[in-house]
Amino acid sequence: MLDILYQDEHLVAVNKPSGWLVHRSWLDRHEKVVVMQTVRDQIGQHVFTVHRLDRPTSGVLLMALSSDVARQMSQQFEHHQIGKVYHAVVRGHVHEADTIDYPLVEQLDKIADKFAKQDKEAQPAVSHYRGLSQVEVPIAVGPYDTARYSLVELTPQTGRKHQLRRHMKHIFHPIIGDSAYGDLRHNRAVAEHFGCQGLMLHASHLALQHPVTHQPLLISAPWDSRWQNLMTEFGWTSQCPEYNGVEINLAITQDSSVR
Repeated sequence: MLDILYQDEHLVAVNKPSGWLVHRSWLDRHEKVVVMQTVRDQIGQHVFTVHRLDRPTSGVLLMALSSDVARQMSQQFEHHQIGKVYHAVVRGHVHEADTIDYPLVEQLDKIADKFAKQDKEAQPAVSHYRGLSQVEVPIAVGPYDTARYSLVELTPQTGRKHQLRRHMKHIFHPIIGDSAYGDLRHNRAVAEHFGCQGLMLHASHLALQHPVTHQPLLISAPWDSRWQNLMTEFGWTSQCPEYNGVEINLAITQDSSVR
């Protein structure tokens, strides 16, 4: 059973667990547990994807209950009319709030994109980040006697593949648990000393205009026990967001300049 964050006759949103695929893929043909089928079985209704989260990323995942609503929601995502807020635990101390404006070359899968153009130009990619809390723990990692970590809030302005993960690596604050772009020594240290494995990236909030009622909608996903435990270990419990489900009166974050 997945935690349903919001449901009406047009939309359903769930709190996607880390490690779950959104839908079946021939690249993972042996995977039996996927979000779409689980939600379909849970609510007894067919669902349509409107956006995706990486397999290791947890948090708000929105689906439509009809193809027409799915088309409308996909357009909102395509035109950057959806407000998205993530939280991440990263290596090093991040105190400031800033913007990462760093184009990214599209990453192609060796099998699925075998016939795609291989020499595409880098695409514009913009992410905003804000340091929330920092900690230094007495754990030796590499040449250092202590390890430093930060809790950051991330807001992507564009939606490139692995954008937040690649952008945080670009500014030398890779996300903990990231096996593709992270620091493997720190990944192992956090897993061994704090029992926290997997990518520490969570889609916390999704703000949108309801495609039928046209009312602003905020959907929030609480952190799972893995996150809660690490927040306690790092003394960050005061930073744990208070999630109250869905709030209606919220201005939607839009950026009409990005197309």
